Amino acid sequence: MSFTATAEAMTPTTTPTTTTTTGGTAGAADAPGLGGLPDVPCPRELSTSDARELTRVFFERLHSLEEGTHAYQYVRNTLIEMNISLVQFAARPFRDRPGGPENEDIIQVGIIGLIKAIDRYDPERNTQLTTLALPYITGEIKRHFRDTTWAVRVPRRLQELRLELARATEELTAETDQAPTPAELAERLDLTEDEVRQGLVAANGYTTQSLDVPQDNVAGGTQAATAVRASRSLAETMGDIDPALEAVEDRQALAPLLADLDERCTHILELRFGQEMTQAEIGEEIGLSQMQVSRLLTRTLGTLRAELLQD
Repeated sequence: MSFTATAEAMTPTTTPTTTTTTGGTAGAADAPGLGGLPDVPCPRELSTSDARELTRVFFERLHSLEEGTHAYQYVRNTLIEMNISLVQFAARPFRDRPGGPENEDIIQVGIIGLIKAIDRYDPERNTQLTTLALPYITGEIKRHFRDTTWAVRVPRRLQELRLELARATEELTAETDQAPTPAELAERLDLTEDEVRQGLVAANGYTTQSLDVPQDNVAGGTQAATAVRASRSLAETMGDIDPALEAVEDRQALAPLLADLDERCTHILELRFGQEMTQAEIGEEIGLSQMQVSRLLTRTLGTLRAELLQD
């Protein structure tokens, strides 16, 4: 996301511009209606005092130009370039967060806030642009972190509650020298315990860990280096559904039904499923043909199945 693209996207103009190497538009001399306006070839390189003075001059001219003209776009883009330092200043408190000011995206997000401030600034109110711009810039950066840094999207109220809970937890831990309970947090924040628990659960969605990340499998108290086992991923240490557990319930339901079968049918089932004999081998064992054994198995299994489904 480039600054030039951002600035042009937020300007309803139809006249193309020529950008300089610093991201500004063509010089004042190249646009009609800009006579007497200082030419600023490198707006980002201005000192703070020069930028403040030129900002006042450019704002006076901006409000006299027709929106959408080449002259209007030149003045507006130069104002943005001259005040990029405000974005860099506002981004400093976020340097300890993942994707902080060293991340170009954060600067670009802050520039969007600067553009909004410039579009809403009224020099007739005799206030500095800084007074309006910094809240806009900071707000855009905070909104960026709120919308992009959570691993699991949660409602905004829970995102804000996470910060309140973190501060309250730190304060109560310092006061009592132990981790606070949900009841203590609820009393400190004037919330219900359910709201606190909801916030604590939602806070788990801020970061996630891949199931493929290796885990430390060193057993507690192990002293010998040879006892250290190779790290395995979290997925490899998690249990899975055991198909045999389903068979336990089936066996318990089937036991009384098997007890009601006659001795011959029970013996055939034992030979077929207990000793895994073929129907021909079962026939030789009990003196029946393979066809008779097949019919007895089919009838017996059908009866058991119907009674199980009926239950």
